[in-house]
Amino acid sequence: MIKDTLKNKKRYELIDSIRGFAIINMVIFHTLYDIFMIYGDGSFFTSPWCTVWERFICVSFIIISGVSFNFSHHTVRNGIIVSLCGFLVTIVTALAMPEQAVWFGILNLLGISMLICSALKNLINAVPPALGAAASFLVYAVTYGVQNGYIGFLNASIFELPQALYSYKYLSFIGFRSSDFVSSDYFPIIPWIFLYIFGIFVWKIIKNSNLEKYFYFKIPILNTIGRYSLVIYLVHQPAIMLIMNVIFGY
Repeated sequence: MIKDTLKNKKRYELIDSIRGFAIINMVIFHTLYDIFMIYGDGSFFTSPWCTVWERFICVSFIIISGVSFNFSHHTVRNGIIVSLCGFLVTIVTALAMPEQAVWFGILNLLGISMLICSALKNLINAVPPALGAAASFLVYAVTYGVQNGYIGFLNASIFELPQALYSYKYLSFIGFRSSDFVSSDYFPIIPWIFLYIFGIFVWKIIKNSNLEKYFYFKIPILNTIGRYSLVIYLVHQPAIMLIMNVIFGY
């Protein structure tokens, strides 16, 4: 009976399609990054819209991952798997491209966010969705500048944090980025976990508003890409580098 119920349960296909759109944007962005930053003069990425594009991709992934947390029956297992994939990215990049190594990238963030939110699941479920969404986004906005040494609202600083917090490299993964910490993909727990939690509450609002019926809609190609987003994330950069090496010869 339980198996039949799970088998007949519809999948929210539009979530996969949105994730697929985000992964396509990411692959295009990283391809252009490799062309202009590694094999070019980097001038293309001085444009402000490139920063907006990069933030859009990252924010999309984190919010969608938070939304998807509501559907998972194995959040701890998934959190461990994604975290291990993040560590794999760190090992590979540290060995292959030490100057471009990834330390606590987006996969590490998503993995630890899953684990933390799994531990806090009962607390999260007890919070009214609208209040939870507003509070989590507000905390995200207020702590957005922590990695740059301040508390404020997004890019606006209100007051500086004690420099002692930024004296230890091992605190960088929390958000207190030391001056000698370097990573080509850096998403500390603060502020990004609050955006992940925001995604959890966004879906609860959608469901309580009886809007989830619109998420059964599927965009075929994007849907397929979205379902394999983790695999694509892991292989796309080596594939791009291989192609670039063939084209440019170094």
